[in-house]
Amino acid sequence: MPKPEVADYPDRLPDFCNLGVMLRILLGVEGLVWTTAWLQTAYLAEMWHLFVGYSVVVQASLLLTLVFLCLSRRMLQRLPYGWGVVGSMLLALLTTALVMDGMSHLFADSHLLMTWREAINVLAVSALLLGYFRLRGRALSPALTEARLQALQARIRPHFLFNSLNAVLSLVRSEPRRAERALENLADLFRVVMADNRQLSPLKREVEISRQYLELEGLRLGERLRVVWHIDKAPGNALVPPLLLQPLLENAVYHGIEPATQPGEITVNIYRNDGQLHLIIRNPYQHDGQRHTGNKMALGNIRSRLMLHFDVEASLRTQIHDNYYQVHIIMPYRTTPP
Repeated sequence: MPKPEVADYPDRLPDFCNLGVMLRILLGVEGLVWTTAWLQTAYLAEMWHLFVGYSVVVQASLLLTLVFLCLSRRMLQRLPYGWGVVGSMLLALLTTALVMDGMSHLFADSHLLMTWREAINVLAVSALLLGYFRLRGRALSPALTEARLQALQARIRPHFLFNSLNAVLSLVRSEPRRAERALENLADLFRVVMADNRQLSPLKREVEISRQYLELEGLRLGERLRVVWHIDKAPGNALVPPLLLQPLLENAVYHGIEPATQPGEITVNIYRNDGQLHLIIRNPYQHDGQRHTGNKMALGNIRSRLMLHFDVEASLRTQIHDNYYQVHIIMPYRTTPP
């Protein structure tokens, strides 16, 4: 199979309403202001005075620019990427000019009217920040993490397929309807795995895929696999990264159920709280620790995709207790793409 190319994933503007994006812009611009002040004077006291003076103007215009970019983000993202970049830069230029003009009227002796030099500086900084987000998006793009996921699936998929087909064959004569349903689930699962999974997916769909996967594993493991779903408060219209839940459940089966000699229970708890979506998966913990390398590969892939879609607004935490292993994912509750 040819390796996915980064170019297959189109560039897009950052989500200007995202807390992580705002924080990166604020810190980046402040870093540039500090560097400018540091280069203009050799004395610390003067440098600090310049930094504070520059920051008053820069932060006022920057905060107002972020507000306008957040309000107009959907309109900008509907444009082709190049035109969206131009629109964002012009919006930053216009906002900065308005702030400087307002301050020049507020402080009569400030001389804050924008010149061609300030205009070039605003456009250059805007281009630099947008270029950073473009490179960051490509670095976190599924085009890169998908290769790691496929490497993991290449090892697991034949084993899972072989066991599933054997389980189906054992049911063909005794329970043909159940065998037919298992084959349908298997086909659906592989169709999803092989599909283009770059866009966010409804939570309801991810739960359905996960149920189909666990039903197939139930054919093989029987009473050893017990699954408890707490999803009464789960918003089915919430958008999540595709194939988020199923790999976590695959890990729970592989690391928590298969090595055990006694039946084990996997619990899935999904709920919404204060504008956030929580996904908690808990499975039995085996103390031998022989299978947790693959677990880290899958979790690393999920972390990358959470960062790609939600930046610092999402998190993934793991906990190990005496008798269970838990994964807790928190992400923004969204019903429209960022």
